[in-house]
Amino acid sequence: MQKSKISIPKELSEHILTPLAERLAVEHPQGKVTIGIPKELKFSENRIALTPSAVRTLVQMGHRIRLETGAGEKSNFSDYDYSEAGAEILADREQLFKSQVILKVAPPSLEEIDLGHPGQIIISPIHLPALTEEYIYRLKQKRITAMAMEYMKDSSGSFPFVRMMSEIAGVSAMQTAADLLSHNEDGRGVLLGGIAGVPPAKVVILGAGVVAEVATRVALGYGAEVRLFDNNIRKLMRLQSNLGHRLYTGTFSSPEMYAEIRSADVVLGAIHSETGRTPCIVGEDTVEQMKPGSVIIDVSIDQGGCFATSRLSTHEQPSFIKHDVLHYCVPNIVSRYPKTSSAAISNILVPLFAEAGSTMGIEALLRSDAGFRNGVYMYKGSLTNQYMSERFNIKYMDIDLLLMTNL
Repeated sequence: MQKSKISIPKELSEHILTPLAERLAVEHPQGKVTIGIPKELKFSENRIALTPSAVRTLVQMGHRIRLETGAGEKSNFSDYDYSEAGAEILADREQLFKSQVILKVAPPSLEEIDLGHPGQIIISPIHLPALTEEYIYRLKQKRITAMAMEYMKDSSGSFPFVRMMSEIAGVSAMQTAADLLSHNEDGRGVLLGGIAGVPPAKVVILGAGVVAEVATRVALGYGAEVRLFDNNIRKLMRLQSNLGHRLYTGTFSSPEMYAEIRSADVVLGAIHSETGRTPCIVGEDTVEQMKPGSVIIDVSIDQGGCFATSRLSTHEQPSFIKHDVLHYCVPNIVSRYPKTSSAAISNILVPLFAEAGSTMGIEALLRSDAGFRNGVYMYKGSLTNQYMSERFNIKYMDIDLLLMTNL
C-alpha cells in the first residue's frame, strides 16, 4: 500500500536552513538589567561585588551578568565558577563597560569612566581623600549616574554596606593593632591583652558605631583596657547596653579624651559621616605627644580620616611612621578578607536587584526607594552631593528635584 505524501507549502520550507539573525539582549520591561563586573586593577582591591552563588540567583531572576575574565581570582572564585553560575565571561573591557549597570568594589578609575556611556549606572564605594575635580568632571561629561555604596540606606534608615564592612573592619582593626604593637613593624613590643602581673595595653576608640562596637568586643576579648569617646550620648549608652559591660566613656570635646590619647597604646578612629568628610578631631600636636611606638589605626580614612597626620596607605605599604607613631590608614581594610567581604556585599546587592527586577528597573527603584536614592552623588551628569559641591566649587542639584523634572 502506497503511503500518501503531505504537501508542505514552499513558503513554509524555503527558509528552514537559513541562519537566523542573532537576538541581542535588551532590557525587559519588567526591569531586568545587564550588570557588568570588571576586574579590579587599583587600590590593592581583592574583593568582588558578586559571588558565584549571588550570580546564579540573579541570573535565575532574569538579569544578565557579564564578568571580566579573572575578576574573582583574588577572592578565590574562578571564571569556571562564574560561568557555571550563568555569567558571561568577557576578555574585552570595552565590551563589558557597555553594560547598563557596572558594579565595583573600588572607585572607578578615570580610564574606566572614559569607557562608560550616557545613562549608565556605576555602583561602587567612593574614597573621598582620593577624589579629584577631574573625576567629577569626567562623570559629568559622560552623563553617568554614580552611586556610593556607603551612602545607601535600608528601610530602617541605617547604612547596610557600612554596617557589614564595619563588622569586618572592627575585627580586622584590632587584629592589625595587635600585630603592629609587637616588636615587628617598629612596634613597642607590647602584648595587647597583657598577662598576670603586667598591665594590658590601653586602647582608645573614637566613635561609637558598628566598627567601635565590634572592635571593643575584640579588644575586651584580648583583655585590653578600652576607652570610648563619641559626641552622641545615645550611641554610647546603646553600645554599653549591647556589650553588657560598663566602660570608660566620654565626649570628643572633653579634655580627658586628649589625655587618654596621649597615654594610649592604640588609638582607633572609627567615625562615619553620613554625607561627606569625616571630621578631623585629633590634631597633629596631640599625635606628637603620643608615646613613641604607639599605634593609630584610622578606619575613617576612606572619608578623609579623623587624625591630622593620616594619609592614604595601601596593603602593599600599609603603615608609616609620623612623630614616632605607627599609622595604619588603608581605606579598604576589609580587602584583607576578600571571600568574607565579597559574600557580605553580595547579600546586600542581591535583594536590591531583586526589587529592581520586580518593578521597572534601577531607575524606578531610585524613584520609589529613598534609602537607595541616598547613595546617588551624580545623576546623569548632574552633581547631587552637597559636600562635593562645596569642596570643588561645582554646582549641585537636589536628586529629588532632578527625578521630578525627568518624569
